[in-house]
Amino acid sequence: MSPSGLVILVRGAGELASGVAHRLHQSHFRVCLTETARPVAIRRGVAFSEAVYDGEKEVEGVVAQLVDRNQDIAIAWQRGRISLLVDPDAGIRLSLKPDVLVDATIAKNNLGTKKSDASLVIGCGPGFEAGEDVHCVIETNRGPDLGRVIMKGGAEADTGVPGELEGYTVERILRSPESGTLITMKQIGETVRESQTIASVNGTPVKTRIDGVIRGLLRSNSIVHQHMKIGDVDPRGVPEYCYLISDKSRAVARGVLEAIQSHFHV
Repeated sequence: MSPSGLVILVRGAGELASGVAHRLHQSHFRVCLTETARPVAIRRGVAFSEAVYDGEKEVEGVVAQLVDRNQDIAIAWQRGRISLLVDPDAGIRLSLKPDVLVDATIAKNNLGTKKSDASLVIGCGPGFEAGEDVHCVIETNRGPDLGRVIMKGGAEADTGVPGELEGYTVERILRSPESGTLITMKQIGETVRESQTIASVNGTPVKTRIDGVIRGLLRSNSIVHQHMKIGDVDPRGVPEYCYLISDKSRAVARGVLEAIQSHFHV
């Protein structure tokens, strides 16, 4: 079967799902994404979910286009784009009848994906059991197994520890001091210094803990809860990195592609 003949439905359009969709699109598959009505992606520079707000989003030369009707999905494909629908339950699968369904919501539990949803159903990260609710699972934890295709059992439990950059892990992460409305004062790609205020929640400042570049930040006026992750500072200080798919997302995408190629012999 030719890759261009396969239809792939990806649940989620955040950073990791976008990395997967980007790789599959570049491999000449027809890709459709589903997302919630108000996505809360941190790394918005590389998240196709931004198309929900702006109508379209480009990531490393690939554009995802927001559509609202079945026939518009094919139009987006004809334009060489990824299609994206606001469809959190992925109900489009019933009419689209995808060859492959990839659950990349990274919800850490299964939100309703079933093996019967497609000829090949892939779950990314913890919350899925290969051979039970999905056909295979892709490991998402950093380490020697990152991107591995698991044919029996599940992925490792989430560690809760961010990936290390320049020796920093939890120090990179910006969290909400309380529940309320986030107001941002800086933008993704801007350079910041330690203890600099970059946002506020109900007037309470959110300050950086290290020097670097803002790699990810929720949209201003987002509704957040206490301790929720709202941003990410990259200590490497290179603004261009804010708009590049991460090594982790690329590894997971390679695993998804491997599973598809093995199943369909393409």
